[in-house]
Amino acid sequence: MRILRAAEFRLIYDQGLRVSSPFFTAFCLAHRSTADAAGPRIGLTVPRAVGRAVERNRMKRRLREAFRLHRSELGAQWDIVFNPRRAILKAEFADVERALMKVIQKCNSSQP
Repeated sequence: MRILRAAEFRLIYDQGLRVSSPFFTAFCLAHRSTADAAGPRIGLTVPRAVGRAVERNRMKRRLREAFRLHRSELGAQWDIVFNPRRAILKAEFADVERALMKVIQKCNSSQP
């Protein structure tokens, strides 16, 4: 349930809806066909400039867990790419979840 190909990331960046928060920037894009969509997918882009490997991995784990907890509230046709910011390391997990919920609401309200 993850986005792995560079071409898919590029498509989402170019055509997706951009949503910013203090903890990350998210790009949402609906699949072309909803018939073969097994569920919402997540992609993470964390550049080296954001922190050491341990910090980058912690950012990714926190976002994946928040996404896992709330993926059922997102339509199956959505792909979301997150670009985390350093602030996510010091944030409470509940705050990260609230920011993710705002992204989910924005994606669901802009149905294709």
